[in-house]
Amino acid sequence: MSATTQHKNILYAIIGFASVVALVALIGFFALGRDPELIQGQVEVSEYRVSSKVPGRILEIRVKEGDFVKAGDTLAIIDAPEVRAKMHQAQGAEGAASAMQQMAQNGARKEQIQGAYQLLQKAKAGLEIAEKSYNRVQRLYEEGVMSAQKRDEAYANYKAMQATHEAAKSKYDMAVNGARLEEKMAAQAQVERAKGAVQEVNSYIGETVQLAQMDGEVSNIYPKVGELVGTGSPIMTISMMDQMWGTFNVREDQLAGMQIGSEITAYIPAFEKEVKMKVYYMKDQGSYAVWKATKANGQFDLKTFEVKARPVETIEGLRPGMSLIIR
Repeated sequence: MSATTQHKNILYAIIGFASVVALVALIGFFALGRDPELIQGQVEVSEYRVSSKVPGRILEIRVKEGDFVKAGDTLAIIDAPEVRAKMHQAQGAEGAASAMQQMAQNGARKEQIQGAYQLLQKAKAGLEIAEKSYNRVQRLYEEGVMSAQKRDEAYANYKAMQATHEAAKSKYDMAVNGARLEEKMAAQAQVERAKGAVQEVNSYIGETVQLAQMDGEVSNIYPKVGELVGTGSPIMTISMMDQMWGTFNVREDQLAGMQIGSEITAYIPAFEKEVKMKVYYMKDQGSYAVWKATKANGQFDLKTFEVKARPVETIEGLRPGMSLIIR
């Protein structure tokens, strides 16, 4: 066999092999197709943090991580001696304001009223004598026996005793009636202010006992017994297990069929089962989020959307953090 024939045979063999490989690849492409793209998400849960309005030391923690609590259950107790001291101060101020109000309502003391009454009686007697004296002098003046000077002096004394009587009567009425209306209103306002301070401190005392606001599971406990916590410092986190959803990051070219209110099917690897979920939230994640640039190919940029969906039915055993797969 000549060298030329040998080269031709090798070339034919290579071409035949390449044709077979291309044919097999083409058959496989059309027979099997491309693997579907997977969108992976995870289960999320609503949480709320338990914290106190007052600083103090953790005296007792009555739950453990993983415990299920109901609304109203006692979670932790805080020791706050400063709040107790403020309560004594507020109660003292309330007592003092109440005493001042009582004094304003009751008026003067019994001895003061009695003294004002005696002065009134003295002025009344003096007025009666001055009136009688003036009437006598007036008759004598009319008979021509008494001079006009004496009559005027008697009249002036009579008017002076009238003024003295009115002043004594005003003092007696003031002693009986007590403080003025404005003073009584001011005393009442002081009492209300003191009561408000007591109520405020009572609310702080209530914050030393931390209660569960809603049913849920204790997911995290932060401080230990004996540690100090500041105002607003988180003490523990409660997960509301009846409020779970799935969250996915979906590229916009994969959003076909997804819209608010539509149902999607997600696979839960932990249970090896599929579940129906309803989409209730869709929002783009902005330019800072993961996106796919395709401008180099003459196409367009693809943004990523955050999609949230809730299970249509309750799934027993579903836990936050479990994976969800959308094909």
